[in-house]
Amino acid sequence: MQLICGVDEAGRGPLAGPVTAGAVILPKGFPTEVLDDSKRLSAKQRDESAQLIMTRSVAWAIGWASHIEIDEINILAATLLAMRRAVQFLDLSPESVIVDGLHTPALPCPANAVVRADSVVPAVMAASILAKTARDAWMIDYSIRDPRYGFERHKGYPTRDHRDRIREHGRCPIHRRSFRVS
Repeated sequence: MQLICGVDEAGRGPLAGPVTAGAVILPKGFPTEVLDDSKRLSAKQRDESAQLIMTRSVAWAIGWASHIEIDEINILAATLLAMRRAVQFLDLSPESVIVDGLHTPALPCPANAVVRADSVVPAVMAASILAKTARDAWMIDYSIRDPRYGFERHKGYPTRDHRDRIREHGRCPIHRRSFRVS
């Protein structure tokens, strides 16, 4: 079996929280009908698919880069860092990696960037789903500790409601200082 790993991120655009990356190696015969770009699935569909991915994949892992790292090194570098961490956290070393987008992290194996891979490459679709569900869960958990910003609804993305709450309460500890709020 060839160990090809799909990698994708979630959380590049939000004003708050970490950027998260998923890394997934799928087995031959994985039921791809449960996969799609995470942005096209409902939260319920993502959660169901994530459970299947976690139980039936050859290997999977999540990597994170914090809001502090994003502010220190910029969002692109932090995204690549989260991706590298996700691949490093895998129980198996992949033979090659396919990353959604234009850039690949520095890895010890060959890596190719493919634009829209999260719509066409099953392992990348799976990585997209895991990254999104992990990040959403993190933001929901944080919203329990600090409900002022409504993170459970918008997950830190720059919605009108989120911007209004920042104007009302100021920034909280997980807001990215390097991102413009207005």
